[in-house]
Amino acid sequence: MNEIICIQVGQCGNQLGTAFWDAIRKEHQIDENGEFQHSKGGTYAQDDAVLAKIEVFFKETGEFRFTPRVVLVDLEPGTLDVIKASPTASLFRPDNFVFGAAGAGNNFAKGYYTEGAELVDEIMDVVRRETEACDSPQGFILFHSIGGGTGSGLGTLLLSKIRDAYPDRMIATFSVFPSPKISDVVVEPYNATLAIHKLSEYSDMTFVIDNEALFNISHNVLQQKEPKYADLNWFITQAMVDVTAPLRFEGMGNGNLRKMACNLLPFPHLHFLLLARAPLFAPGQGNKIKLTVQELAEQVWSSRNFFSNITSDDGKYLSVYYGFRGNTTRREVDEESAKVQQKMSDDFVTWIPNSIKSDIIDTPPENTLISAVVIANTTAMKGIFQRISAQFAKLYKSKAFLPWYKGEGMDEMEFQEADKNMRDLITEYQDKQDAVVDLDDDEEDAEEDAVVNVEEEEEEDY
Repeated sequence: MNEIICIQVGQCGNQLGTAFWDAIRKEHQIDENGEFQHSKGGTYAQDDAVLAKIEVFFKETGEFRFTPRVVLVDLEPGTLDVIKASPTASLFRPDNFVFGAAGAGNNFAKGYYTEGAELVDEIMDVVRRETEACDSPQGFILFHSIGGGTGSGLGTLLLSKIRDAYPDRMIATFSVFPSPKISDVVVEPYNATLAIHKLSEYSDMTFVIDNEALFNISHNVLQQKEPKYADLNWFITQAMVDVTAPLRFEGMGNGNLRKMACNLLPFPHLHFLLLARAPLFAPGQGNKIKLTVQELAEQVWSSRNFFSNITSDDGKYLSVYYGFRGNTTRREVDEESAKVQQKMSDDFVTWIPNSIKSDIIDTPPENTLISAVVIANTTAMKGIFQRISAQFAKLYKSKAFLPWYKGEGMDEMEFQEADKNMRDLITEYQDKQDAVVDLDDDEEDAEEDAVVNVEEEEEEDY
């Protein structure tokens, strides 16, 4: 087994995490009390492979009873109290809830330097206990947003502590990026810039979920006039479930976090990944969706289905994971992958051959008979960083709200360093996009080297 420990931080992270656990427990036939339903009929009771896959995310606490491998964290008790009062409360281990009393007040510095720093040792004790309960932990997954104070500050502080404690384990994050369209926090650009600076240093893979893209999906694709956070969280949950499916079920591709990173990250520093999912539908509408593999493939590559507000024409794809779930065949998937490679050949960098990795998971998602997900490493991601950088510059130019951060012990130099790091990231994406490898020149050089080697060998023989 290669177990994964999840950590959900802040209001957004805990709402997403709770929805995620509710979705995957249904896929694994686990009820709200943590009991494995198939064990009653005896169908899967002796199937070690099925149980082993369940135990990647769940820990067996009794005979066919499971609890999530998760630590629930917040700097105020409100959100966690809601979870404790929910129908799935008994699913979670009570002493895995860790919370403060003051809150972060939408301030990265409070989450990272003051309030969060006081709580982080207690959180790490729980993380350590969960890790020690694993046979062979493969890594950690963090759910958080980077617009507020707890998700950005305490979330990235935890990343740094986990990286120090477990340097050889993988760390992935589902990070919700802020948008001016859906925002009630004026200092979001500060928090996001400071968090991205830490994510680029401590995370191995960051799945970028952009509130602006989710708003567009809700507003334009599903015609929801006034989308709520619950509507946006629904889309995120569906994507997270499909992204983690190769880790939870038998498939042919990305069976663990390390393989996933190896296939998607030609350059470790460029680990901010685009997500796309099809079909997209409102809660309860999945049974009305009847799609073929071809229709799914067309939808999942549409920019309308991207979970980041980017234009694919603004960049080049470095690598792609292309996953299908449900009733499909390897032949159909291979045909669609070949069509994508041919149709979109100009959208991929020329110097990474065969950069699409396809996979099939036989187990369908809970809400539909078939689904598709794309995880892409594309240089177009620089568009999101450019947007946040521009918003940061407007605030920082007038030094607005800086005293609130300095009052928590932050140095102004950290703002400048974080901004420079993000600009360097944008430049690095642009460099990879503009890079050209002239294969003809390389072949000519190789031929010349071969001729020289032959001539030298002939002279030696003579």
